[in-house]
Amino acid sequence: MGIIRLILTVFHLIIIALLFGTIMNAYIPPSVFGFLNLLSLGFPILIIINIILLLFWIITWKKRAVVFLVVSLFFIIPTRRWINFTPSKKEIPNLKLISLNGKFGKMGDDEIYDFLNKQNPDVVFFQEYDNKKPLDGFKYFENSRPITKIQSKFPIVESGQVRTDANNSVCMSADIRIDNITIRFINIYMEPFFLDKKMVKPSKDMDVNEQKAKKVLHMLIPTFKKHQTQIDQIKDFINASPYPVIVAGDFNAVPNSYEYYKVSEDLQDVFLKVGKGSGTSFHDFKFPLKIDHIFASESIEPISYKVDRSVRISDHFPVIAEFYIK
Repeated sequence: MGIIRLILTVFHLIIIALLFGTIMNAYIPPSVFGFLNLLSLGFPILIIINIILLLFWIITWKKRAVVFLVVSLFFIIPTRRWINFTPSKKEIPNLKLISLNGKFGKMGDDEIYDFLNKQNPDVVFFQEYDNKKPLDGFKYFENSRPITKIQSKFPIVESGQVRTDANNSVCMSADIRIDNITIRFINIYMEPFFLDKKMVKPSKDMDVNEQKAKKVLHMLIPTFKKHQTQIDQIKDFINASPYPVIVAGDFNAVPNSYEYYKVSEDLQDVFLKVGKGSGTSFHDFKFPLKIDHIFASESIEPISYKVDRSVRISDHFPVIAEFYIK
């Protein structure tokens, strides 16, 4: 039994080290060590293993349980970026934003528009969507690139595109006037990984699984490095904004990744502030992936955040946030 506990202790220490590796994404970019960004994808599994081992030490009344419990406190906020239980605020919002990757309408254009019209948002961010039909009551929209769009019920004072060194990444902005206050809305669509379910689905043949794993790794690490360049350029644009900002979209990056830490500098993660439940937004794979995010300047008050799992109008669930602009 002593040997088993020793093995479990060593294994637990390895898990702790890997979890700390995800935190290091805040300081080490993918161009230096891309493996750390890869760890951020596995954070949900790592934290579940950590909790199971921690419960084991507590149940068996081992002193090391105290040490592992104290160390695990470092992972409370990183875990809350995936699953959170902060109640919505009671203030009445005056802005409702929906961000949705529409998968180019492959699961139904009419279904997307019916859903959005029923939700009655004030601003909508589209990614992977090219339909130019405005929603009910929407007079203003920015559609400079076919892959992204911003629609607004409030006047768009100015709009434009953020230049990035990538062919498959698009970032657009719209300065929107809301009750005499101008907010810069930034819609982000980061470089996709071009993975499909067949590439990640396990096979009974271990040699095939090994080849699949190598192929996926060779696709992930270079994309992380592309993301680094893109997000650095986008962050410079965010920092240069003369107005408060709301930044949202399909980041193709999970919480605790380099991309997440970079864009969240000096901004509040709306899910972390007022999110409730799981933030997982991409449901095409069985593995949990939270790659759609919403951030806002500190001067903007988040009221609620919801990932709407009641509809499957895309391979992404719609992300809905409400704010009070004062």
